[in-house]
Amino acid sequence: MSALAHTEGRLRLRVRVTGTVQGVGFRPFVYRLAHEHALAGWVLNDERGVLLEVEGTAAAIERFLDALRTAAPPLAIVEQITQETIAPTDENGFRILESSRRDSSAAPPVAADCAPCVDCLRELRDPSDRRYRYPFINCTNCGPRFTIVTGVPYDRPLTTMASFQMCPACAAEYGDPLDRRFHAQPNACPACGPRLRIAGRDGRPVTDSGAVRDAVEFVAERLRRGAIVAVKSVGGFHLACDARNEEAVAALRARKHREDKPFALLAASLAAVHALVQVGPEDERLLTSAARPIVLAERRSGPGAVAVAPSVAPGLPELGVMLPSAPLHELLLDDLTRLCGGTPCPLVMTSGNVSDDPIAYTDADALGRLRSIADLFLLHDRPIRTRTDDSVMRTVTLPAGRRPVMLRRSRGYVPSSLTLPIAADRPLLACGAEQKSTFCLAAGKRAWVGHHIGDLEHYATLRAFQDGIDHFERLFAVAPERIAHDLHPDYLSTGYALEREATDHVAVQHHHAHLAACLAEHGATGPAVGAIYDGTGLGTDGTVWGGELLSGGLSDCARDGHLWPVRLPGGTAAVRQPWRMAAAWLQEAFTEERGVPRLLRGAVSDERWGAMRAIAASDELSPVTTSIGRLLDAIGALCGLGAEVSYEGQTAIALEAAAWAATDRVPYALELTGQDGLLVLDPRALVRAVALDLESAVEVPALAAGVHDALSRATALALERTARAAGTGTAVLSGGVFQNRWLLQSIAAQLHRAGLRVLTPERLPPGDGGISFGQAAVAACRGNREHLAIAGGSG
Repeated sequence: MSALAHTEGRLRLRVRVTGTVQGVGFRPFVYRLAHEHALAGWVLNDERGVLLEVEGTAAAIERFLDALRTAAPPLAIVEQITQETIAPTDENGFRILESSRRDSSAAPPVAADCAPCVDCLRELRDPSDRRYRYPFINCTNCGPRFTIVTGVPYDRPLTTMASFQMCPACAAEYGDPLDRRFHAQPNACPACGPRLRIAGRDGRPVTDSGAVRDAVEFVAERLRRGAIVAVKSVGGFHLACDARNEEAVAALRARKHREDKPFALLAASLAAVHALVQVGPEDERLLTSAARPIVLAERRSGPGAVAVAPSVAPGLPELGVMLPSAPLHELLLDDLTRLCGGTPCPLVMTSGNVSDDPIAYTDADALGRLRSIADLFLLHDRPIRTRTDDSVMRTVTLPAGRRPVMLRRSRGYVPSSLTLPIAADRPLLACGAEQKSTFCLAAGKRAWVGHHIGDLEHYATLRAFQDGIDHFERLFAVAPERIAHDLHPDYLSTGYALEREATDHVAVQHHHAHLAACLAEHGATGPAVGAIYDGTGLGTDGTVWGGELLSGGLSDCARDGHLWPVRLPGGTAAVRQPWRMAAAWLQEAFTEERGVPRLLRGAVSDERWGAMRAIAASDELSPVTTSIGRLLDAIGALCGLGAEVSYEGQTAIALEAAAWAATDRVPYALELTGQDGLLVLDPRALVRAVALDLESAVEVPALAAGVHDALSRATALALERTARAAGTGTAVLSGGVFQNRWLLQSIAAQLHRAGLRVLTPERLPPGDGGISFGQAAVAACRGNREHLAIAGGSG
């Protein structure tokens, strides 16, 4: 029984609620709760979260506090409730007060963008409702949040809705604590809110001369006829077309300069999803969540399956599918289904950009950059403050059951905070890596990982990176004193970090950051062992790491082993030309000179092959690498799955796809040896066997499955040995290679059978999108350790 139960007479408490409690209907929830329990007082938003006072009987207040914890609104995340007893005032009634901005020392979490709720969807499709077919319908339980926020507290003047003055009907809803739209900051209707418009490539309005109801129906009809449309969505522009129309999809590929990378699909319902891919309960949970991520799943075949154009995801067994994240998407699919005679029509819905540029998010930017791609533009006048790509996830089978893997963390999940296992003694910024860039701000135990930015290779992407950091620093009132960065001196993120003034700068080795990110996500500090497999990362010895066996924790780690080192012919050029890695590995695996492999003839000439062998022998032109990603590229190239690629890892992805298609497998082995006191995964004999089997025309799927099995067994055995030597029972699997479902599932299962606790990334990507959080965890741990050392020394 609580202490309140023994209190007699009238009692007054001041209560502080922290977490994601603004813009999610928390104040009206408190208001209704107070009235239900006959309590007096008030509630308001401030920079820390929600502050309230309640006065009444002890029993009523106890029931109120219990409901505050257990019955919060669906989008609220209550992290902490603190209370203090104050003197009663004999106040009558309960009020919602204006937001306070008196304290700027802390900022509350800002909610992520949310898909339309059931109530809003019902109104959207109700001809008698005043918001019928209104593409900007929302309430306190759904709608845009992070992408429209310009500052805190989260009130309408500090959103991009500030210029829209509510009509009397909307204002009445907004001001009524008992209404579902009480203080819903994007609240609007057709009479007072944002509106759609259609523009052509020249930016001029497109007027409708046909018998259609509105702009949405007009665009749906054009999509049905094969048009490519730039659609302004929640976090930026999408490029859309009919996913069943090969001519339209191929045209989109050509115009967007996206030769092979798969397109995402937008489906109208779970039933429509099931017609495209095979999904289970965990996939459905992700698909129908308020975040509405893209979920990767195996294509469906056979009766009832809906076929999409071959160019949607060339040669891949999986499709990326999502459900509508905005009312506008719902309306488009409704109209398209009706125009197609009641048959659901999936849409390609891909990022509105050219190749790897940042997505367009302003009308002017879209009309400037996308006019060579889109035939038509569906625009609206609600500004987007922060561009956010769609998040991407998949589920995998691990020892703990079916679990999610975050492949790209952005819309719907950002800016929700994560908890650091060791608090930062000073506010800090972690600047991440170069590829799939994110940043991370941290204060105390709370860390905010930014939205997916992309590859920091272009000026526009770097500007988006800098703008994102500036915006987060303002939103969360964090002024970094410590800045963490990658070891690589040439990364633009490292340059940015070193140019910023700070009390100190913390360099974190790339693969240590991967290990730390996974540990910290699970609330662990170490010790642990880890297989950290990816494409590239600068090692402490100046070589290119990427197949690392590490042991340690957040503060530091040791390199216990690695993949056999090989040359990276021509440096980064080998990423887009995997045949170079094939040449390097054959040169390492055979004592005699080998000509162009059978399945690469025609793609690579004898002259180029000979020249590459010479380049691979050059210290200056070909750095040493231990990259697992490049090994898989090499084997994929030998299998004829891509001599040259349009995106990193494409050949390795094709190799995994071939493995899943296998009905048999070749029994390969990958040796474990020692070198300079380190455990080495030596695939030279494996590469020799693969090359000879391919010359003998062994089927590629069986060979690919055998390679995956061999790498899985060797990795699990290596981690078992390093775990025993390190005296730990915890193993981490992370790095971009662990987007490979076969390797992740197989290695995790073997480690579990060996009695090890297996940690894998779930809330953050295993690839470089999680690096910034790992850097923050390392910097916080080191800073805390130094702080404690200084304190101990002075004692």
